[in-house]
Formats: sequence, C-alpha cells, structure tokens
Amino acid sequence: MPASDELSQLRAQLHSETGATFPRADDAHFDELHGLRARLASGIDAPQAELVPAWARFFKALGPAGWAQLDQRASRLARQLRDNGVSYNVYTDDVQLQRPWALDMFPLLITPGDWARIEDGVLQRVRVLEAVMADVYGERRLLREGLVPPALVQGHPDYLRALHGVRPVGGQHLHIVAMDLARGPNGHWWVVSQRTQAPSGLGYLLENRLAVASQFAESFEALNVRRLAATYRSFIEGLKAMAPNGPDAHVALLTAGPYNETYFEQSYLARYLGVTLVEGTDLTVRGERLYLKTLHGLRPVDALIKRVDDAWVDPLEMRPDSRLGVPGLVQAVRSGKVLMANALGSGFLESSALLGFLPALARRLLGEELRLPALHTWWCGEEAAMLEVLPRLAQSVIKPTYPWSLSRGTFEAGVGPLMGPGQLASWVDRIRHAPDEHTVQAYLPTSQTPVWRSGPQGSHIAMRSAILRVFALSDGTGGWQVLPGGMARLVGGDAGIASMQSGGSSADAWVVDDLAPADETDHGMLAPYVAAPSAAPLPAMRERLVTSRAAENLFWLGRYTERAENAARLARITLDALHGEEEPSPAMLMWLGQLAESVGLTAKGEPDPLQWRTEFERLLITHLGDTQTVPSVGFSLWWLRSAGATLRERLSTEHWNFIKQAQEQFREDCDALTRFDPPAASDALAALDRLSKNLAAITGAQHDRMWRDDGWRLLSAGRQLERLSFLTDALSRGFYTNAVHDAAGFGVLLDVFGSAISFHSRYQRSREIPALLEHVVLNCQNPRSLAWVAQTLNGRLAYLHEREAVGVDDLSKRLRQPDVSALATLCESDAIGDFVHLQDLLREMSDTAGELSDAIALRYFSHTEDARRSLGA
Repeated sequence: MPASDELSQLRAQLHSETGATFPRADDAHFDELHGLRARLASGIDAPQAELVPAWARFFKALGPAGWAQLDQRASRLARQLRDNGVSYNVYTDDVQLQRPWALDMFPLLITPGDWARIEDGVLQRVRVLEAVMADVYGERRLLREGLVPPALVQGHPDYLRALHGVRPVGGQHLHIVAMDLARGPNGHWWVVSQRTQAPSGLGYLLENRLAVASQFAESFEALNVRRLAATYRSFIEGLKAMAPNGPDAHVALLTAGPYNETYFEQSYLARYLGVTLVEGTDLTVRGERLYLKTLHGLRPVDALIKRVDDAWVDPLEMRPDSRLGVPGLVQAVRSGKVLMANALGSGFLESSALLGFLPALARRLLGEELRLPALHTWWCGEEAAMLEVLPRLAQSVIKPTYPWSLSRGTFEAGVGPLMGPGQLASWVDRIRHAPDEHTVQAYLPTSQTPVWRSGPQGSHIAMRSAILRVFALSDGTGGWQVLPGGMARLVGGDAGIASMQSGGSSADAWVVDDLAPADETDHGMLAPYVAAPSAAPLPAMRERLVTSRAAENLFWLGRYTERAENAARLARITLDALHGEEEPSPAMLMWLGQLAESVGLTAKGEPDPLQWRTEFERLLITHLGDTQTVPSVGFSLWWLRSAGATLRERLSTEHWNFIKQAQEQFREDCDALTRFDPPAASDALAALDRLSKNLAAITGAQHDRMWRDDGWRLLSAGRQLERLSFLTDALSRGFYTNAVHDAAGFGVLLDVFGSAISFHSRYQRSREIPALLEHVVLNCQNPRSLAWVAQTLNGRLAYLHEREAVGVDDLSKRLRQPDVSALATLCESDAIGDFVHLQDLLREMSDTAGELSDAIALRYFSHTEDARRSLGA
C-alpha cells in the first residue's frame, strides 16, 4: 500500500474509532501537523486532510487506545512536573511568585532534512559570533572598516572596555549560544534572536525531554528521536580540557539564587552536569585566583558557567550595588586564572540590531554567505533605515536595541499587527525621539504546532504558534555541537510574544530520524555523565564539596525540621490534655502555658490556660499557621521550605516534595480552621496528625536519602541542638511547676519526650522520678533522651573536628554528657523540693547548646570565629 494511502487510512481509522479531529493552522501560518501541502488543499475537510509522515508515525505508535488515554497522560504530565518541583519564578505575580513550569504534552517534531539545515546554519552563525567577539575585544578591524556601528558595540552597556585585549582562558570567548528560530509560512526557518550572555533553557530542555518522552515512550522509540546526553557530555569535558588544571578542573555554575526566575533549571543543570552550584557569596578571590569557600577552607575554582548577567558579577568593577557577584572576579578573569562560560562582555551580541549586520560580517570574516537567514531587521540609529521602516510598523515588531539596559532605555516589544492607529503613531514619535534605542524587525506569522487541550466542552487538539530555541555548545576542541532538538516556546496571552513571563508555555522538540540511534537507545538519555568502561584504573574520586552557604542552610534545614516537629507535638499534646479524660491540674496547665509561649505557639502577654482556658485554646489553634506574629508551626514550616529551596541540587526529589507537601497542606488546613470562630480542636488535631506524618517522611528522607558528608553532619547537629534546647526547657519547667509530680503531668512529660511507649515497656506504670530521669536524661538507647542527644551531637562535631587544622578548639568537648552514675545525685532535692542538681545540669546543657550554635556559625558559615580572622573577601 502506498505510504500516502496508509496515512490516510490511519487518519480515517482514528477519526472513526475515537472521533479524533486534526485542526489546521490559522491562515498565513505554516501547519506543522499537515505541512505546507495542507494549506494548499483548502477544499479537503479537516478530518480527512493528510498528516505529515512524522506526525502520522507519532499517532500510529500511539494508536486508538493511546488516543483514548490522552487526558490521563496530560494529568500525569502535570503531576510529574509538580512532583518534581519544576517551577518558573514570575516577578509580576505577587500571589504566586513560584509557578509550576508550563509544558504542553505534544512535542514539536523536526524532520532530518529540516534539522540538517538548522544545524548547519546555527554552527555557521556561531563561528561568526565568535569571530566578532574576538575582533571587538582584539584588533577592532570591524569597527575601523565600518562593518558594524560603534554605537552597537562601544555604545552598548554590555560592552566591557576593561576586558579589551584580554585573551580568554582556552582562547575561546563563547561556549553556550542559544538562538530563537521561527518557521515562516513557506516552511523556511528564520533566526529571530540570539542569546550569548547567560542563555537559559538547558535545564528546562532536559526536564521537558524526560517528562514528555515518559508519556509517549512508544512514539519516542518509533520516531527514533535523537538523544541529548552526548552533547552535554562533550560540553562539560570540553570546559575541563580548556580550563586551568585540565581534566581535574573544578567547574562551578554561578547562580543569582533561589529568587531568580530560572533557579530550578540552574540547580537541575548543575546536578545533571555534576558541577557545584554556587552563589556569589560562596566565592572569593585571593591572589587573582577564584576560590570556593567550603567548610574546611578555600578550594580553587577553575571554570565558571555563568548564569548571572555581566553587570552583576563583580561589584568592584561593574555595578557597585551588586550583591550577586564576587569582588575581584574580573581581575581573576583578566589574569587568566579562571575560564568563564561565556566570557564576560558578550552581551552586546544579543542586540537585535546586530542581526541586520551579520550577513556582511559573515562575508568579511568567513568569506561565506549566511545559510540560515535572520528576519529582516532595521536599526533605527541609521537615519535611512529609520525612514524606510517607519511606514512599515504595522507589519513589524519593535524591539529595544539595548534589551534589559536601565541606562539606554528598554521596553516591552510592540507587535505591529496587534496595534491600532493611535498606538502606531505613538511608536513613531518614540522612535523619532530616540532612534538608536529602537530596532524594527519584520513580523513573521510563526508556524503552529499541535497542543492538547482539556475543557468543559471536551478534549481536543488545538494549534498554537511556536518559537524554537536551539543551543550550540562548545566541545573543547574549537568546534561546536548543536543539541539535537531544543525547547519550543508557545505563544500565550494577547501579547503575541513567546514569553514565559507573559503566560506562554513550552514544548519539547524532537529531531526524528529514520534509523535507530547507534547508542543510548534506552530511556536513560538523561542519565548523568558516566565515563565509558576501560581497562585503565579509576580516576581519583573528587570529594563532594560543601560550600559554607550550603552548610548553613543544611544546618537550619535540620533545626527548622526539628523545631516544627517539637512545636507540632507540643500543640497536639496540649490540645489533647485540655480535652482529656482527666482534669488537668493547675501545675500542668501552668507548665503547658509556659511551654507554649516558650516554643512560640502563643505570644507573650496572651491569656494562659490557668487564666482563660478557652481563649488560650482559641489563640493556640489560630496561631498554628501563623508566619508573621509568632514563631509557631507554620512559621517553622515556612522557613524549612525556604532553607530547602536553596538546596535543591542536594535534596532528592522525594525529600523536596515532602517539604513542599508538609508546608502547603498545613497552610490549607490552617486556612480551613480559621473559617470558624472558635476553631474546632478536633479539626486542629486532625491537621496536626497529617503534619506529623509529613514531618516523619522528611525525617526519613534526611536519614536515609542523603549523602553522609559534612553538610549532612551539620544538618544532624542542627537537629540535635534544637532537640536539646527544647527538651531541657520542657524538663526544667516540668520540675519547676511541679507538673511532673501529678499523674497526668508525668504522662504528658513522657509524651513531650516521645518516650511513653518505651518507658512503660521498661517500667510498666511506674511514676517514680528516678525511673523517669534514667529514661529521659541518662539512657543512651533512647533517641530522645538528653544523653543520646548529647552523644550524637558530640559525635557529629568530633567528626568535623578530625578534618580541621591542629590547634583548633574541639567543639565536641564543650557539651558534658551525663551518665548513669549521676542518677542518685540528680534525684536529690532540697528542703523545699527543688531538684537543684538536675536543674543545674539542664541549665548547663541549655547554655552550652546556645554557645555551640554560635560557635558553629562563626567557624563554618562566616569563618570569623574570632574578629581577627576572615575567610571571605
């Protein structure tokens, strides 16, 4: 049967069995689903029009049964992105800064022929950009010959005069170049823009591929989609080859931090590439060398993948108000001690105005005509170009010449076909007033690709305009590789622009092939790089470095986990006690009121349970989800999530999901509680029980899913310090108020220590003070006894001390660990019944816990244990 007949039969079968319809693209747009031919066959009904071969193979592999499951697959895809924590920060959204990443289910399919043309054109353009960069910061022949206006180079805010004449490490300026491409109505691809300063998308591209391929595994295999891993592998190996220290080079990825719009992909990419994710405060420059501040001193950094714009990388030579960069970094680059990917000063290449000059530059630098054209572009800084283009604004897009620049005027792009006469007239006035700040580009109705839409009127395929972002990565030999595929950005909203900030979404891009790939044929195409087996001995294993910032966040991750657990347990115990079978004694009510205020469940000055039990209970429940007034449970969960958000590259997906789920579910439960006045204690207890399960999952992830490095030891130390402070305070107040001497108070104290089951199994129903103190103070087998906490904390600190310089104070010697021989002394009381020796021990342990917390911060985080020493710049 001819191929065309087979495709038509398949389409008819899908339509008859499932009701599937395949819409066409809007007029004047290329149709990715049907191809150019479908636009010419306007007399054919949409359900019968022939699909292009790639899409026919896609749906054939899916089959009628798979079609019937598309809604479920879409739901699974959304859940997978949510569970993996894939997010995109939107600064203009005050309600939801961190949005789930928007990904459509269907990929954009690219044929081998189309990809060959794209790949060839992108590689040629990258060679031109590298040559321009080398000339502009070298001989400047292009400027002298008038091939590029000085205003677009020396007048560009991102051109860095301080780096003129500086040869980059490895001899190459660019290592990552992104290009946005659009397919026009005639099926040809055009360059729309290029990104060289800190291109984003490499991490999202990986996540998109993993998510979409898992939903369409049968189609992925049937289409022989080209894989990505080899290109990433060549890139990271190439960086190491060019960097100081060669194959053993230490590579880091510089991020602006968790509030950056693409922080998720930066942490994801760092983890995938096996490089260290760093912020500016993690680094320092000494003797013109770049170093990473770690728990155990400075470690050199040989190469830096930069995801911070150049203006912010060094407050000494760039923006003095920057808190994202590293003082002295430019000098380290200038001295040739660190490789930057990309080299500083490449931002001027991103100007849309430069696209209009690249054909002549390619002829001058390569002796070649550009094989992948850009959209017609006019820089209004040239009067002739401005006069030519002003009458064409209604068919053009108006872009800033100096995007993202505060000093040279920046603005949101204007789309001519979406404007009325008044708006167009306003743009004419703006362009005449500041012509050099405006660049005009021909408007192109971009091709439309299928997307899946679910709605109340039923699910169906729709068509949306797409822009394809492709990435070229250096391979360390002076050559380049283009990632086979890319990330499609789909136009959303009314702006007519493919922008994630403006409500757009993304799609995976598959380069299909006729032959199965020679390697990487399984779904491990995203597996982190592992060297091929060989007979050579294994290389020396590099220790996983723990930055001081990561260590501090791990320390507080542990503290806030424990703090949330303690507060939730105390809240649950208090509510149970207020509604228990036994009438609580005044001593126990006093004790619980004091503890509630100490932990932050209630505020100072609010009624305690002795004064006004009902109001105390109402306030305690109301404050549970509070993140502002008191440091109650919700406050600890909020900070727990904040600490976890800065550690995404170190936490497993499950661990992060447990943290998110705990915080979000408890917030929802507390919002529901406040709808009633007074709130119901039973509802609060149910919310606390759900939280307890989530916190138990977090604890399990911290104990069983984390690498036992020094960062983990500080996390554990933080938990033990928090536990020690809470338990010593609870026990001290229990004896001070005499609550421990009545039956109910004795039991509640065991619950606070989480030790009721083990105590009763050892001592049955005894309420003897010696038995209590042996179990919760001295017994090293009870993980919530003071002796066990002290032993564990000292063990963590002792291990850290083994790796410190000789002569440094051993923090593990500061905390005295009680032993069983002290039991008789601890049980002694004076004439008025005070347990003086016990209170002295508890006070000593509590004070030491506070001192250790300060000492850990000074030694490991700020590196200023005394005022005369400093590790930071």
